[in-house]
Amino acid sequence: MDLIENLKAALNGEEVEKVPAISATAAAVEEAFPGAEVSWPSAHQDAQEMARLGISLHKQAGLECARVPFDLTAEAEAFGCTVDLGGMEATPTLKSHAPFDDVEDLEVPDDFANQGRLPVITESIEILKNEYPEVPVVVGMAGPFTLAGHLLGVEDLVKMLKTDSFVVEDVVEVALDAQTELVEAFNDVGVDVICVADPTSSPELLSPDDFFDFAQPALEDLSDAMDADSIIHICGNSLPIMEGMLTSGYSGASFEEAVDVEEARKIQEAEGSDTVLVGNISTSQTLFSKPTDEVKAEVTRALEKGIDVLAPSCGIAPKSPLANLQAFVEARDEFYQ
Repeated sequence: MDLIENLKAALNGEEVEKVPAISATAAAVEEAFPGAEVSWPSAHQDAQEMARLGISLHKQAGLECARVPFDLTAEAEAFGCTVDLGGMEATPTLKSHAPFDDVEDLEVPDDFANQGRLPVITESIEILKNEYPEVPVVVGMAGPFTLAGHLLGVEDLVKMLKTDSFVVEDVVEVALDAQTELVEAFNDVGVDVICVADPTSSPELLSPDDFFDFAQPALEDLSDAMDADSIIHICGNSLPIMEGMLTSGYSGASFEEAVDVEEARKIQEAEGSDTVLVGNISTSQTLFSKPTDEVKAEVTRALEKGIDVLAPSCGIAPKSPLANLQAFVEARDEFYQ
């Protein structure tokens, strides 16, 4: 099998030669920038640089995918939110919420997928598919509930769940409509995997009941629009909502090290879910600051527990050592020797 076939087989619960070693979440480390001839913030705005940085950890560490973009603010920016693109020391951050006087005025901008930096992302996918046809391309996007939080402000969104839940439903619906348009653009350029990152749906911010009532229905509708294989990623200890992650129609569910693979497997089996398990090598600790032997030990444990697709537990911190990403892939290879 080539890398694309191997990843697609894994995401569809089929037999694989090796468990794929990818990053479903954002993947860019500063040590790889010189070799890729890129810098931030230009790699957030230029499709050629985005593509070069997106493939850099495949070329320099052996990661079995290309992954773009490197933040979750592009969709909010396309709605008119102000974004600070940062620099070499920081990824883009939101500086303001959507510019509207009344929530009822909020609507999807015309030709949404061509607003702001969104066409840069789709163009980078086209470049990667043309120049590296043997490497799976993973594109990331915000979940509808997370995008709603970007538009309203996360604190206001969570408060409104208790005071104006109908407003939250309306804003999530607008976010869903926008993200569905973006998914259609990703379908058109033939991306291999779409990863929906929905950090605002984490049980650390949102109660499980509210997740099931407000976030999961939109995630289900979004997955229905996807032609590509797909992964849902939710940060933190997502075990209380794992049932929902495994039954929303995604090929894979990506989770952090706070969730034990064996516990997630029990829920998967209880639900009779075809969604496979993706993760969950610590980014905040292991990949960021531990020695390579500890990286390899954690990878081996995840494989022994039966992870279906090996991946970092969340977005890779830009200052993570390149050697740790190399060890991540090497440990997977050594597991099969």
